[in-house]
Amino acid sequence: MHDLARYVDEVLEANHDAIAGCADVVVATGREGGLLFPAGAGHSLAAVLETFFRAGGLAYVRPLWSEAILPLRGARASTTGERIPGRGRAVAENAGITAADTVIVFSNSGINPYPVEIAEVAREAGATVVAFTSRQASAASSLRARHRLADIADIVLDTRVPPGDVTWPAEAPVTSPVSSLATTALWTAVLRGVYDRWPDAPRWRSANVPGTDADNATVLSAFASRIPEL
Repeated sequence: MHDLARYVDEVLEANHDAIAGCADVVVATGREGGLLFPAGAGHSLAAVLETFFRAGGLAYVRPLWSEAILPLRGARASTTGERIPGRGRAVAENAGITAADTVIVFSNSGINPYPVEIAEVAREAGATVVAFTSRQASAASSLRARHRLADIADIVLDTRVPPGDVTWPAEAPVTSPVSSLATTALWTAVLRGVYDRWPDAPRWRSANVPGTDADNATVLSAFASRIPEL
């Protein structure tokens, strides 16, 4: 993987239909009064942050997370935490997910109980499940949950990340992870698709641009009661 720009182009091209399908679902969820629930553990939480309270991002987003899987609260503990059965189920059940919602699970391997259980609870609630995961990396990993994330999602955006999330040097890779790069590019493409379908969707504007505070206050008043993290 010598050319990172080419890698991103290939990921976006390979996921053309899935991006469109995800944009359709995201728009339908917002128009019908549902919420988007992004989830991830470990470094996949970086993708969750890309969806939540983000300049240019959608406002009807409530993140699913637990301190137990936050690396800044204990890096080794976060790795252990996403492997503990029941934790993801508890987080998802406490969120009150409904059939009107869409749950977006970011997990490169898609094999651990935490992300898989969140997807399972979402399906049980009748919500749409979108997975950002690597089919290649997942197939190369030993399953720790009842399912692989890709197998229970309604829509799969394949990051095409190699096993181990390392790409450099090409002959024996040990560094240069690309999972965050892939998920961010894919989610950005989804946001473009959302705009094309719904230009007036409720969005956040940058708090560092003059004149945006009033716009953000309006959005906040519309969603604060449903999104405690705001």
